[in-house]
Amino acid sequence: MSKKLSLPAQVFIALILGIAVGLVCYFGGFASLTADFLKPFGDIFVNLLKFIVVPVVLLSMIDGILSMNDMRKVGSVGVKTVCYFLVTTAIACVIGLAFANIFKSAGLFPILDPESAEYEVKEFGGFMSTLVSIFPTNMWKSFTDANMLQVIVISLFFGGSILAAGEKAKLCRDFVSSAYSVIEKLMGFIISLAPIGVFTYMAWVVATQGSEILVSLLLVIVCAYLGYIVHAVLVYSASARIFAGMSPVKFFTGAFAAMIFAFTSTSSAATLPVSKECAAELGAEDDIAAFVLPLGSTINMDGTAIYQCVAAVFLASCANISLTITQMIIIVVTATLASIGTAGVSGAGMIMLAMVLEALGIPVAYIGLIVAVDRIFDMGRTCLNVTGDIACSVCVTKWEGKK
Repeated sequence: MSKKLSLPAQVFIALILGIAVGLVCYFGGFASLTADFLKPFGDIFVNLLKFIVVPVVLLSMIDGILSMNDMRKVGSVGVKTVCYFLVTTAIACVIGLAFANIFKSAGLFPILDPESAEYEVKEFGGFMSTLVSIFPTNMWKSFTDANMLQVIVISLFFGGSILAAGEKAKLCRDFVSSAYSVIEKLMGFIISLAPIGVFTYMAWVVATQGSEILVSLLLVIVCAYLGYIVHAVLVYSASARIFAGMSPVKFFTGAFAAMIFAFTSTSSAATLPVSKECAAELGAEDDIAAFVLPLGSTINMDGTAIYQCVAAVFLASCANISLTITQMIIIVVTATLASIGTAGVSGAGMIMLAMVLEALGIPVAYIGLIVAVDRIFDMGRTCLNVTGDIACSVCVTKWEGKK
């Protein structure tokens, strides 16, 4: 009896087939077929993931808090997680700036005509406005809007209250445990459909993004992806090696399924069920992963930080502006703080980039030069963000285990 292929193997095969079909459709001149007949199946799969994300985050975080059985441990895990994300985001900014300046100095960045740039700036109310907005006024609206930061706050309040109620809350404990077991089974079924989602989305992206704008911005995309790869290897796999004693090969093999799905879906939240499976396979404790992964999907934006740095240097060169060391420091500080300050805001990546450009005095409308290929950037940065979430859950598990 032949052994069934593992999920990472199935996802990898689906990725290769998707690229092949996408190329055939692109060069054959019938890319519209992928948008009309393949992408809808990918949309169905992503809809199923979005449908299950809120109950997974809510129940897994409450169950994780109850499993820790101590609010002090919850606080300890929270502090370690936020510190890990802030440090890695700052490093990501430095890596992004380094590659961007190398490419600019070598004359590899194309100079596009800014007259064609159009971008409507989305309003951002500032950090304090975002802080206020994460506290829900209506629990059910938080669920229907899938506002992840508000769902996380609700989970913390309920988990902490159940712990504080002690024996009187036994019925609530049993309900959470039972409901989460049901959700896990449903999650397993939906995850088994991941190869279909990867295949259909990859074929659609390859078939429709092979345009002239992609060619003209190819070197900018290459620069960002080099930053993504270097950050993943130097920071994530190295931290897993140093703090968890895990080889890079084992780490990336274990995280592969989540990385590929994040790459094709461009949604950290939708990838949460797959990320949880991968984190468990790499040895992360269930209660810690249940806390770290949802939090990371909303505030960990290392990939976005690299993208912003590369985009800022590129757009500055289009505006004929040479950035000083002081301005580059501003980029690092702004991008690091904005990674939390814009969490939960729709189109956070673009809003963060707009904030950086405003701080540098570069016209925000210049974002229009790269918005056409934003999905290509987004695929890599979401993949990196999800990889960082998994690395953090593994490291925090080890740090907590040594206490």
